[in-house]
Amino acid sequence: MNATHITYVGLDIAKDSLLLHLQGRLHTLPHSPAGLRRLVRLLQATDQPLQVVCEATGGYEQPVLRSLHTAAIPVSVVQPARVRQFAKAAGLLAKTDTIDAQLLSRFGQTLQPRPTPPPTAQQQQLRQLCHARTDLVQEIQTVRNQALGYQEPLLRRLVAQRLRLLRRQCQQIEQAIARLLQHQPPLQQQHQRLCQVPGVGSTTAAVLLAELPELGQLNRRQIAALVGVAPYPKDSGCHQGRRHIRAGRPAVRKVLYMAALSASRANPVLRARYQHLRAQGKPAKVALVALMRHLLIHLNSCLKNLAS
Repeated sequence: MNATHITYVGLDIAKDSLLLHLQGRLHTLPHSPAGLRRLVRLLQATDQPLQVVCEATGGYEQPVLRSLHTAAIPVSVVQPARVRQFAKAAGLLAKTDTIDAQLLSRFGQTLQPRPTPPPTAQQQQLRQLCHARTDLVQEIQTVRNQALGYQEPLLRRLVAQRLRLLRRQCQQIEQAIARLLQHQPPLQQQHQRLCQVPGVGSTTAAVLLAELPELGQLNRRQIAALVGVAPYPKDSGCHQGRRHIRAGRPAVRKVLYMAALSASRANPVLRARYQHLRAQGKPAKVALVALMRHLLIHLNSCLKNLAS
């Protein structure tokens, strides 16, 4: 289908509402099952090819994506930072839901982003399990920190009981992840290949497969930019500013950071690279981000070779 004949539709997603910019008109819908059904009907009633453009909103977009993918309506999920940079370039400094919906339509028409492919049922299940495990790990850490201030024996016993329960639940989720991978040979093969890289454990590999289905399908620059570990220059004239990473996928960066930290000790190649960067005077975090990028590119190559 020729992209020039596609109508790009902006959709601003909030926790309780949806604002659709369709063919010059704005439609305000509730972010509810009824609102999603109404959204699909509005889009299906259009007599020309269209593609929805929305921002990644930390999870609020997931029900919308499921509804649109089920209805076979193309949708592109773009990073908010890209949209804000586009707005600044267009001289649009104000920010409201109405402006955002119109801006997303304009963004799509100008840059024509690729549709976001629908995840498989197994990917969705793996993502939910990984999210639940992450929440439990954070809760365990919170309860442990709270327990440090308790002196009352009763409270300490209750905290100990709660921690045992949370750890059992975490183990149950990890077992469910293992069973899911065991019954899905392609995912299991990818998981095993990722775990062969020193510094990458079972949890890291599962999160990468859940949160980064593009792994192994993009080139090195694209995957680094997608995750948010590509350094961007900030130069002007003779001035050379510090390079910074931005946007990307926080959940992936978090596990990559821990993997890079482990690899800086356990992976001979990355350990030597880390020591070389530190010897050049690079701060520890800068050196670790460089290792994150190097590790990600290597993992991307591993899955690409596995597919071929």
